[in-house]
Amino acid sequence: MSTLTSSSPSRSPSRPPASGPASARSLTVQRVLLWAVLLVFAFFFLLPLYVMVSTSLKGMDEVRNGTLLSVPLAPSLDAWSKAWHSACTGTDCGGLKPFFMNSVLMVVPAVLISTALGAINGYVLTKWRFRGSELLFGLLLFGVFMPMQVVLLPMSQVLGTLGIASSVWGLILVHILAGMPSTTLFFRNYYAGLPDELIKAATLDGANFFQIFWRIVVPLSTPILVVTLIWQFTSIWNDFLYGVVFSGADSKPITVGLNNLANTSSSVKEYNVDMAAALIAALPTLVVYVVAGKYFVRGLTAGAVKG
Repeated sequence: MSTLTSSSPSRSPSRPPASGPASARSLTVQRVLLWAVLLVFAFFFLLPLYVMVSTSLKGMDEVRNGTLLSVPLAPSLDAWSKAWHSACTGTDCGGLKPFFMNSVLMVVPAVLISTALGAINGYVLTKWRFRGSELLFGLLLFGVFMPMQVVLLPMSQVLGTLGIASSVWGLILVHILAGMPSTTLFFRNYYAGLPDELIKAATLDGANFFQIFWRIVVPLSTPILVVTLIWQFTSIWNDFLYGVVFSGADSKPITVGLNNLANTSSSVKEYNVDMAAALIAALPTLVVYVVAGKYFVRGLTAGAVKG
């Protein structure tokens, strides 16, 4: 009897082992391949950054005599100092400092205002709908895909009429208008996932339009606020077209200054200064993504789930 019981299929099922040597080897090979692919991609993307950093820390003699990938033997920040203070950008040899400050003066208000307008637009288009709101959103959405070159002529006429052409104020206005379709799209999709009952309950309690927005909607908007701020900061800081078209002699942003520095003709091409200038121009966006990159991904994920 005991023999029959022990040989019963229900007591001794022929199940495959949950974790045997073969599956462990397969998993290990997969992980090794995964790491190898990730390392190849990381090397591919980080190699230009290494070349820029190492070249910017070399003197010109070391740049001429060494190889592109050689490590700096005597690292120095002289090229960084020259790019910031005294590099020539055309006929002016004042470095990138004035261009950098112009970009700061332009980016901060443009990012904050375009984000605030996008938040209000998204709030209205999802929680305070009116006749024609979908048509209005469609027209705003059209601005996301419209080529920037199309608006150059009408925008220049508007800036000239307002008297702010070739100034930082003109660049701020251009970037606010250009960024509003994207910010509206972000907030509109995020707010579509917020329960309407919150708005209705607050309305019954006597809260008005702005009270609901500031006390209920904005505190729930942290993920999409982070995404929009990073998106707008990167887009405006790296913009070159609007900067070169709508800026004046004293209002050129950092991208235009970098272009002028790299294209300034001289008897000796100083690659270390060019690399240092490129890193100075890219440093704010690198810092933003290193510090807040994980919040950017979390915000995009939250927006995708709610939208």
